[in-house]
This record gives sequence, structure tokens and C-alpha cells, in this order.
Amino acid sequence: MRITYYAGAADAAGAPGTDLDASNLTAAELTEFLGRDNARLAEVLPRCTLLVDGTPVRSPAELIGEGARVDVLPPFAGG
Repeated sequence: MRITYYAGAADAAGAPGTDLDASNLTAAELTEFLGRDNARLAEVLPRCTLLVDGTPVRSPAELIGEGARVDVLPPFAGG
């Protein structure tokens, strides 16, 4: 799965994105995994919206399949 970070999430991650060899993670499991070794990112992720293949995740229990494109969008002013 391809993870792309935007704005403050990219700053916190220290990179614009990453590839993750995983499938069938819930949204909650994914955010926990992404923040596991990065305290700054772990702090930002709970406030972010996840888009999976362009569709917003509505539940932490939502499954994210192999090969999905996940956009991590932090909150921003004016939106």
C-alpha cells in the first residue's frame, strides 16, 4: 500500500510518503503502525483524515486492502 502524507503530516513523518507491505489492516491498526517509531507523527495522526483510494475513512475499524493508496491529510485552516 502506498501512504502519502500532506502538509503537517509530511513534516511530522519526515517524508512525503512511504510504501508499506501490508494488507487488510484496519484504519486504527494502520495509524498505530505508522506512528509506532515516530512520536511526532503519532501525535499528528489522530487528527488526520485518511483517504483510501480517494474515499474518506469513516470508521477506525474500516479495512484497508493490499495495494490501496492512502492519503494522510492533517486538518487545515480554511477548508
